[in-house]
Amino acid sequence: MPDRGSGPTGPRMRVGRPSRRARTLLMTLGVLAVLAMAFVMFSGFWTDWLWYRSVDYSSVFTTTLLTKIGLFGVFGLLMALLVGLNIWLAHRLRPPLSAMSMEQQNLDRYRMGIAPFKKWVLLSITALVGLIAGASAASQWRTWLMWVNGVPFGQKDPQFHKDVSFYAFDLPWYRFLLGFGFAAAVLCLIAAALTHYLYGGLRVTSPGARATGAATGHLSVLLGFFVALKAVAYWLDRYGLAVKSSDFKAAGNWTGLRYVDANAYLPAKTILFCIAIICAVLFFATLWRRTWQLPVIGFGLMVLSAILIGGLYPAIVQKFQVQPNEQAKEAPYIKKNIDATRTAYGIDDADVTNYSGKGAPDKRAEQRKAADSAASYRLVDPNVVSPAFQQLQQERKYYQFPATLDVDRYKTPDGKLQDTVVGLRELNITGIPKRNWINDHFTYTHGFGVIASKGTGTVTDENDGTVGAPDFTESGLPTSGGFGTYEQRVYYGEKTEQYSIVGGPQKELDYEKNGEKTRTTSYQGKGGVDLSSPLNRAAYAVTFNEPQMLYSGAVGDGSRILYNRTPKERVEAVAPWLTIDGDAYPAVVDGRIQWIVDAYTTSNGYPYASRTTLGDTTTDSLTSQQRAVVAQQNQVNYIRNSVKATVDAYDGTVSLYQWDTKDPVLKTWMKAFPGTVKAKTDIKPELLAHLRYPQDMFKVQRELLTRYHVTDAAQFYSGSDAWQVPDDPTNRNSNAVPPYYLSLKMPGQTGQKFSLTTTFTPNGRPSLGAFMAVDADATSPDFGKIRVLRVTSTVQGPQQVQSELNGVDKVAEFVRNLRGTDSDIEYGNLLTIPVDGGFLYIEPVYARGGSANYPLLKMVAASYGGKTVFEASLTEALNAVFGEEGAQPPATTQPPGDTTNPPATGGTALKEAIADAQKAYDDGQAALEKQDWTAYGKAQDALQEALERAADAQSSKPAGGSSGGKNS
Repeated sequence: MPDRGSGPTGPRMRVGRPSRRARTLLMTLGVLAVLAMAFVMFSGFWTDWLWYRSVDYSSVFTTTLLTKIGLFGVFGLLMALLVGLNIWLAHRLRPPLSAMSMEQQNLDRYRMGIAPFKKWVLLSITALVGLIAGASAASQWRTWLMWVNGVPFGQKDPQFHKDVSFYAFDLPWYRFLLGFGFAAAVLCLIAAALTHYLYGGLRVTSPGARATGAATGHLSVLLGFFVALKAVAYWLDRYGLAVKSSDFKAAGNWTGLRYVDANAYLPAKTILFCIAIICAVLFFATLWRRTWQLPVIGFGLMVLSAILIGGLYPAIVQKFQVQPNEQAKEAPYIKKNIDATRTAYGIDDADVTNYSGKGAPDKRAEQRKAADSAASYRLVDPNVVSPAFQQLQQERKYYQFPATLDVDRYKTPDGKLQDTVVGLRELNITGIPKRNWINDHFTYTHGFGVIASKGTGTVTDENDGTVGAPDFTESGLPTSGGFGTYEQRVYYGEKTEQYSIVGGPQKELDYEKNGEKTRTTSYQGKGGVDLSSPLNRAAYAVTFNEPQMLYSGAVGDGSRILYNRTPKERVEAVAPWLTIDGDAYPAVVDGRIQWIVDAYTTSNGYPYASRTTLGDTTTDSLTSQQRAVVAQQNQVNYIRNSVKATVDAYDGTVSLYQWDTKDPVLKTWMKAFPGTVKAKTDIKPELLAHLRYPQDMFKVQRELLTRYHVTDAAQFYSGSDAWQVPDDPTNRNSNAVPPYYLSLKMPGQTGQKFSLTTTFTPNGRPSLGAFMAVDADATSPDFGKIRVLRVTSTVQGPQQVQSELNGVDKVAEFVRNLRGTDSDIEYGNLLTIPVDGGFLYIEPVYARGGSANYPLLKMVAASYGGKTVFEASLTEALNAVFGEEGAQPPATTQPPGDTTNPPATGGTALKEAIADAQKAYDDGQAALEKQDWTAYGKAQDALQEALERAADAQSSKPAGGSSGGKNS
């Protein structure tokens, strides 16, 4: 028998080929891997669809998805067809192959290698460019929806007289189409050139003509299309000048045309447009002439013209026409920028009036009486007292309050509205006694109750609690007080970021009270997504990377998963076209806790309106640690608080209400997403009573008003009346002072209005420059009315008042006593209130440490007309600052910068002398730049006098004192 083994006489063994079983196993594993990846992708899609359906905003999901798919398909297919068509055409126009040169012989190997796979290569290349182009186009879904649904603004730009909607909605889409056209032209040109080269239509080193006639005509047409697109770009650039940003030393971040744009760039763009059209025609003409001589000359002329006409000529105009008389040349364009900016940011109706800022010194009795009704002095600072809420009302470690509480208005038992500080007792998952999957996601699922305290006072009677602690109007667990009966469970909140599974077999902990049996509950709300379906459980197990969802007995019939639980997340998800305010706040409305979220519509295309970056503009001394900032780093030059949104804290229901009924941007989005935004008339009176003017909108407007309160072009150019938002004098981080909510009476008003307020100082100086307040009560007919008091006298600014307070003897003694009890001083918000022609400063002062490790209101500081007092209560402080009895002698009666009166003594005198010296130095430098030698001599004399006063004050400065800051 012959040897059938593997020896030399047997058949040759097959090496490296797996057995049929191994091949089957590998194929099975491959199929399973593909199915697993497909299910992972499907899970993300499916869970998103389920979530949108659960909040009744499935139309947002489908509209957005279909728009992306449509853009992806149309532009991806168009790009693939254009590139594929040009590759096919270049291959079709190839010359008969010839191997007469080394170049062609080398290319033969590539041609032979590609020949069997030509179709696959073509499909691969077109598919790749199609996918990239489609993905890029899909990201432009907002641009498409705004273009196709755009609503006119009813306002025209002053240069081209086009409706603002052209710049806000149309121009961005045209720019996208232009960019797509350029990309298509370049890719087609590259693909065609490579194909012609590969098949001999183009030659680099071979003798003879470098290109065949067919290749020349083909590539020339593509170049002609590219140049034609460049002509369109020049034409659109003309309109782009109206929304172009530039650095203008007189205005900082400038938007719109300037003199050189209107008189040099604009005609240059028109001329270049004409040249580009002629150049494109020359390229197209090569189809008949078969030579590149004229197109190349035309293209060179276009490039040279772009350098000379588009670059050199405007530089000459700027240098020799504008710079010698810049103010006069730029004045008309500055005026256009001022008007557009004020309109775009809603500050065009701001009421700016002159205000002395100094009350008459002989009317103290009248001023004391006026102070009683000037404001509801909010002594409870929501930025300070959160630790007191935490210490006194936390009840359990697994509850928490936000670091910054909120200010709202609620009625007192006698029916009067009262400024109230509120905070939700939310779930703190890190405080759960025993951490595991069941406790984290099934047992501890919600917070409990709203805690509220009076904003205008604290506990004054030891029988009612600790003196100086918040005077709670709603407290306990469950809470009781002025809110009556309401649903207290908080399943959705600012601090609730983890998912929870509720309503199933596993009971939830409701709340615990000392001495009572622990109460449990089972969620009965409509929020969340049902997990009864195995498909849903599997999808969420993949999405949250939690396989226990598939087999855990805690998940069963009735189980619902709650996620995306912060108010901001939910509103952003259902309205991705809105920009969300950084501070959502809770309110008890009709027996439910509702989170109120302010939302904005923005645009970057308002002609002539200067731009701002929302994330930077809305930053202040609180946003770094305590509260969020608006999540928007893109630059905008138009903003409206167009939507008020609510999120139910129990079931997560999201409602969007149209607030600005005139906003064309909101109308555009309402056309794109019909039925998602409810009418303003649907806002119930109970909800309306808690709506307020949003802080981030106010901060954007105040930042713009530092420059754009000036409406005269010449004065704006000089910058002589520019303001700045002062740093927070009670905080060490040197960030802007936050705006404050309080009820006050502005000059000319008959009663107090719930308002949002801020102060300004002159640019580079510490004195008070202006005071700004906006009517923040949504039920008021003047809601949103901005009133600005421009200070016409030299009045102490917030930082000067804080510095003077630190120099008061009573403060030094108070600090020494606190340190003896191992406590620290903590300053509350420095409130500014107009009173009888002057400004009254009120600042609560807290002590923290010792037996109570939370802030307790101990003292109240007040300042008016340069007189600063430090007393045990608001009444005593007002009596002291306006009267004689019990008053702290004023540290100085000398206005800052006034060197004609005798100087004050002590630390205050030193600070004032240094400030005067700095001012004199700045005045001298300004006079030196203008070569005004008279003013320079006066400034030097003032500088010398201020330095002498500083030296005298330093030698006589008493020991002690206290530095500013939250903790000293």
